[in-house]
Amino acid sequence: MLELAAGPGDTGFMAAERLGPTGLLLSTDVAPEMVAAARRRAAELGIENVEFRVADASAIDLPDAAVDGVLCRFGVMLVPDPGRALTEIARVLRPKGRVVLAVWAPSDANDWMTAAGRSALELGLSERPDPAAPGPFRLADPSELRRLVSGTGLRVEALEEVPIVWRAASLDDWWRAVQDQSRMLSTLLESAEPQEAKALRAGAERRLEKYVASDGSLEVPGLARALLGVLD
Repeated sequence: MLELAAGPGDTGFMAAERLGPTGLLLSTDVAPEMVAAARRRAAELGIENVEFRVADASAIDLPDAAVDGVLCRFGVMLVPDPGRALTEIARVLRPKGRVVLAVWAPSDANDWMTAAGRSALELGLSERPDPAAPGPFRLADPSELRRLVSGTGLRVEALEEVPIVWRAASLDDWWRAVQDQSRMLSTLLESAEPQEAKALRAGAERRLEKYVASDGSLEVPGLARALLGVLD
């Protein structure tokens, strides 16, 4: 099995357990730092049926019909040309091979991820993102996702909504986490004046107030989608 955009590898490692001793996971990411992190994580977990490689999802360095399955969690929408990445996935799959993709549903369904960006937009600190540009919501339209996958010769066998809950001990913890996860936000805060940064955070937190429990903890609902495709 091939995992693309694996990051630290945890999703693929769960699959590796199901592959058994005769199966092999090829864990890949375009960033060498992520591949190194995944290698360290596998060693910590004692997972041995895995190999690691730096790889671009848009130009997979494997021959045709090389793998039985492909896994890509929240990665395809971040490449410059998702259609090309999906074509590469179809190319490396063997007949009857399967691909599982996870993408985010629209921004309105994921306040935990978008509260800071909406605040920045409202304050005039950023511009509305191009919906066709690489980003977390690039494939949020299920019809577009189906079209792109089907255009590669893959058959869409299932497309399901997956509710999630983003939890944090406090708004402070959420703020720290979202800065780590969002390069856009961290870059914006580096260049913002102190009062601008303060207003940006206040506006973001106002959007999440309804999710704060009496003890100050945070549970924000979100929505992803999972697609299963098969190469006939």
